[in-house]
Amino acid sequence: MINQTFQYDQTSVRLQIEGLPDLSIDNDKECLGIISTWTLSLVGSPSLEGKREHLQALMATVLPYSRHCISDVKSSFGDASGPIRIEPSSKGHKLSLVSSKPDIPPLAINLDDAELADLVHCLDDMRMDPRVKINWDLPVDMPLTKRQIAYKTPLAQRIGAPLIGGSLLLIYSLLLLVLPIPDGEERKLNDQTEPLEVSLTTKL
Repeated sequence: MINQTFQYDQTSVRLQIEGLPDLSIDNDKECLGIISTWTLSLVGSPSLEGKREHLQALMATVLPYSRHCISDVKSSFGDASGPIRIEPSSKGHKLSLVSSKPDIPPLAINLDDAELADLVHCLDDMRMDPRVKINWDLPVDMPLTKRQIAYKTPLAQRIGAPLIGGSLLLIYSLLLLVLPIPDGEERKLNDQTEPLEVSLTTKL
């Protein structure tokens, strides 16, 4: 059986997966249905390796995190005691990885926005590759709720527009009540009412 190797490259990230076709579901020999190992190389950081479950955990953590960053709702993703966690940091984004081997210390990788975008691009390219016949068990992408977005919006920005609009409406209403009627309008009103009074007097 032929071992398959697929590679996905971006400016600062390279993702390589290796495996075999899954004959139990009649995979084509050019496809990959069983991942034996994968390697992730990031510029300036040591290469990462693991099994399918580690790659799936990486996608389940990084992909929703990036979606929230696009909406400017930054929050941490990944269990604090789990193998992978990503969170905002002063340098951009902190990716923390805990090895399943006890003799390997935890690894923290700092990513800027461009590096995070490259990582997401590689993961998406692999996930959407028609040659990779793997049913990834990933969380369903759900739109952010209004409460999540509003929570990150400054209070002044949330109430500023309604407050200004209501204030302007109140000011214009008061001005209409206070301002006197122009002389021309008073004469016009008097001219319209005088014939009516004469007509009523004549009938009486």
